[in-house]
Amino acid sequence: MLEELRVENLLLIERAELRLGPGLNVLTGETGAGKTVLAHALDLLLGGKPRPGIVRPGAAEAYVEGVFALPDGEDLVLARRVTAEGRTRAYVGGRSATAADLAAAGGALLSFYGQHEHRRLTLASAQLEILDGFCGAGQAERRAACAAAYAAERTAREELAELEARAGARDRELDLLEWELAEIERADPTPEENADLLAERERLRHVESLRAAVAAALAGLAGDADELPTASATAALAASAAALDGAGGVDSALDALAARVHALAVEADDVAGELRGYAEGVDAPPGRLDEVEDRLGVLDRLERKHGGSIDAVLEHAKTCRRRRDELAAAEGALDGARARRAAAREALAAAAGELHAAREAAAEPLAAAVRDRLAGLAMDGATFAVRLGERHAPGPAGADDVEFLIAPNPGVPAGPLRDTASGGELSRVMLALMGVAAEAGPTTLVFDEVDAGIGGQTARAVGEQLRTLAAGRQVICITHLPQIASLADRHFTIVKDVERDTARTTVTQLQRRDVVGELVRMLGAEEGDAAARRHARQLLEAA
Repeated sequence: MLEELRVENLLLIERAELRLGPGLNVLTGETGAGKTVLAHALDLLLGGKPRPGIVRPGAAEAYVEGVFALPDGEDLVLARRVTAEGRTRAYVGGRSATAADLAAAGGALLSFYGQHEHRRLTLASAQLEILDGFCGAGQAERRAACAAAYAAERTAREELAELEARAGARDRELDLLEWELAEIERADPTPEENADLLAERERLRHVESLRAAVAAALAGLAGDADELPTASATAALAASAAALDGAGGVDSALDALAARVHALAVEADDVAGELRGYAEGVDAPPGRLDEVEDRLGVLDRLERKHGGSIDAVLEHAKTCRRRRDELAAAEGALDGARARRAAAREALAAAAGELHAAREAAAEPLAAAVRDRLAGLAMDGATFAVRLGERHAPGPAGADDVEFLIAPNPGVPAGPLRDTASGGELSRVMLALMGVAAEAGPTTLVFDEVDAGIGGQTARAVGEQLRTLAAGRQVICITHLPQIASLADRHFTIVKDVERDTARTTVTQLQRRDVVGELVRMLGAEEGDAAARRHARQLLEAA
C-alpha cells in the first residue's frame, strides 16, 4: 500500500505531501489545476520517462518519493530525481537504482491505469495481456517459456537461413573443386615423368644431328669394317699397348704407362660399343614427337594454373581435397541446422499450445466475470465474449489472436470492442476488466480519470464499482465526477494559485465538513447554491 507520496518542484507543484490509506482515495480539482501532475509523479515512480519541462520553472530539480507498506510490515521507499536538464536518478530502498529497477519494484506494488487506458483496450495486445493476467500466475511462466522458445526458434531460423544463403556459393565452389581435381587426376602428373618427357622431346627434336654425331664418333674410334684396323683409335691403342708389353718388366715407370695405355684401349673399346648401342636406339617413331608435345602441353597448362610446377599442381590437389572435405562437413552442418530448426519449431508449437489451452480455459470465465461487473455499471443486459483466433505463425506470446466482443444492448449482435463500444462504454468495460484482473494483482490501484465520458447514474455505478474494488485494498482515483468523489474514504483536492509570479498548486486533504463545498464545485454550482449543497449532502448520505 502507498502510505505517503511526496512531490517537490514538479510542474505546478512546489511541494506536496499526501498521506494515503486503505480503501478509496480520491483526488479532485479544477481543470488545469494539476491533477495529472500527481499521475505523472506516480508514473515516474514506476520508471516512466519524464516529459520535457517537468521541472518547476526556477528549480534545479524535481523530486518524487513514495513510501510503500509491505505485507511483512516493513516499508519500502521508491524515489526519483529529475534535473532541469532532463537527467534522472532513481532510488530503491535508499540505494541508487535504474529506472528498470523502479519499474520492477513499483510494478509489483502498484498498477496504474491512465485516462486513456480505455483506448488501449482496443489493441489486440492489451486484450491478450488481460486474458493472460486472468489465467493466473502460471501463465506468466508459460509466456516466458514461449518467448524463450520463440527466441530459440528465431536463432535456429536465422542460422539455417545463413547456411542456406551460403549453400549456393558452397555448391559453386564444390563444383569448381571437383572439376579441378578431376582434371589433375586424369592427367596424373609426376615430376619424374615431366623431366623424362622434356629430355625425350629434346632428343626427338635433334635425332638426325645425334645420329650424325654418333656415326662420326664411331668412325673415329672404331672405323668402318671395310677399313684397315689401324685406321681406328681402338686399333691404334691396342697396337700401342702391344708394343709396350714387349718391354715390360724392365722399368717400373714404363710399366705404369703401359697400364694406362691398356686402360685407354679397353675404355675406347667400351665407348665404341656403347655408341653402337646408342646409335641403334636413336629412333624417332612416326608421331612420337607430337605425342610428347601434347602430353607436355597438358602438364604445362596445369603448371600455369596451379603454381608453375608439377609439385605445386600436386599440392593444389591436396588443398582441393581438404577443402572438399570441409565443404562436405558444411553440408552436414546444414543438415544439423535443419534438424535444430525443426526441433525449435516443435518446441515453440508446444509452448504456444500450452498458452492456448490456458487461454481457452480462461476465456469464458473472464467473459462471465466481466458481464457480472458490467451489470453493476449500468450495462445490465450487455453481452461480452472473448474470441480466440489463430495467428499465421507463433510469436513470443504464442499463436493466439484475442478479440473482445461486446453488445452493449440486448438484441444487438456482438461486435469487436474497438468498433462497437462508445467512449463511456469503453470506460466501463475497462473498469470491469481491470476489476477482474486486479483481483490477483497489486494491492494498490491508481485510476487517472478513467471515468471520462460518463455521468449521472452511470457515474454512480462506476463509483460503486471503484469502492467495491477498494474493499481490502487501496484505490487512488483522480476524478472529475462528484458521484465518485462522494464515495471516497479519503478526499484530496488540488488548487492552483495564480496570484504569484509563478503559478503554484497545493494539495490538501479535506475534512468531512469541507467535502460538501468541493462537491458543490464539482457539480458546477456556486458555493452558496443551496440546491447544490443539498445535492452534495445527499450524495454523501447515499454513500
